[in-house]
Amino acid sequence: MNIWIFNHHALIPDMSGGTRHYDFAKELTKSGHKVTIVASSFHYSKYQEMREYPEKDYLVENIDGIDFIWIKTPAYFGNGIGRVKNMLSYTFKVLKIMPELNLAKPDIIIGSSVHLFAVWAAYRLSCRYKTPFIMEVRDLWPQTLIDMGISKWHPFILLLGLLERYLYKKADKIISNLPYAYDYIGQFVEREKFIWISNGVDLSNIKYTPKERNEKFIVSYTGAIGVANNLQILLDAAKKLQDKKDIYFRIVGDGVQKEKLKNFVKENNLQNVSIENSVPKNEVTNILQDSDVLYFNLKDSPVFNYGISSNKLYDYMASGRVIIFSAKAKNNPIKDANAGYSIMPDDAEQLEKTILEIYSLSVEERNSIGEKIRKYAQENYSIEVLADKLDKLLGDEVKNHNA
Repeated sequence: MNIWIFNHHALIPDMSGGTRHYDFAKELTKSGHKVTIVASSFHYSKYQEMREYPEKDYLVENIDGIDFIWIKTPAYFGNGIGRVKNMLSYTFKVLKIMPELNLAKPDIIIGSSVHLFAVWAAYRLSCRYKTPFIMEVRDLWPQTLIDMGISKWHPFILLLGLLERYLYKKADKIISNLPYAYDYIGQFVEREKFIWISNGVDLSNIKYTPKERNEKFIVSYTGAIGVANNLQILLDAAKKLQDKKDIYFRIVGDGVQKEKLKNFVKENNLQNVSIENSVPKNEVTNILQDSDVLYFNLKDSPVFNYGISSNKLYDYMASGRVIIFSAKAKNNPIKDANAGYSIMPDDAEQLEKTILEIYSLSVEERNSIGEKIRKYAQENYSIEVLADKLDKLLGDEVKNHNA
């Protein structure tokens, strides 16, 4: 099959962030398929351009057997009108550039809803090339924005609602990485149209070695530093634990809350915390392996009623370290693995007590917990398992279309 994937925020391993489509595409190419990923090279959390465009508004690269088409989009910061302009720029440039490239006709097209305009562009191209159209739902727009406090009667929300229902209707199949997304999507489509394909982890990229006792007991967080991550709670716990000189906290990443957290560390003279710049995906494993505990937190929000599917969490699991899962979501992979620690979000006191409980365990006990978590990730969230599921879905849709 010749597969086109439209994901505005698709990334590769030497960038920091989730690599869902790169990982899937790498597996699909092993099966003989040709995969093209169309993305913007402006990084959504670093807020910086990751490629240089000497002449045109696009670049074509082959990376590990995958064709990447990078679209130049305008810079922005935060979640205001600049981000909307960036979304629209990607959308309309995609519609203009893709036909001009004279590529071989795709057999199937996937549009991923990091925003709905990108999915609409994928649908329009599927009509042009007369191919099946797969809609991938990563975030539930506009419900996510409503749950964040924006009025459901806001004109932009109403527009997104109309576009969402239109695309659900037009899609041949709807994929979501959220396990309970059908509880929402089912308002608009029949069950047969929906399939859950989680995010996952390439175990070959996340090494595992048993942890040895070191001078420092390290609690780490890696990933986006945004409002939803509510990392102030981790700093509050760190402040409570200042007297424990061998407990150290690392926050590694970028995002709109980073400077606020840095200021808190400085104002409170926290010597047991470092806030560091994000690193490429292929360097994250070193940070995970150096840690004793990995912290996963999401601010309590109705948007997680449909479950979560965090790339970061599966990387954590693959690393074989003890995980503190602090989120009120409908699914909980750490609880499912019957290992690690699950606590309520936004509770610094409970977080402090949990860290101390893990601190009191022997290295052997902590390694036993971590090994159990890694085994569960291998059996349920490895990219090989998930890509096989995607391969079968795409193959069936192409056969049905050509029948």
